Amino acid sequence: MTATTSPEVVTDDLNELRTEIDGLDAEILRLWQRRAEVSKTIGEIRMANGGTRLVLDRERAILEKYRAALGDDGIQIAMLILRAGRGPL
Repeated sequence: MTATTSPEVVTDDLNELRTEIDGLDAEILRLWQRRAEVSKTIGEIRMANGGTRLVLDRERAILEKYRAALGDDGIQIAMLILRAGRGPL
């Protein structure tokens, strides 16, 4: 806090930012759930047509995309996202 910034202004700024975070979290959760639904549907269609439950090349590409964007933590995030769509192995 600078000499010209009152505690009220800082609190207002923090509240606004926290409200924005809440909105972002809601959107992330909505997207997560939608992605899982789409992934499950793809798996059902693939298996109904004689395909495999998993397409490892596709999963590797997704893991690499998240790693490239987010570093090593991206791999963990991608694994959780993949599991949400296909279930545990």
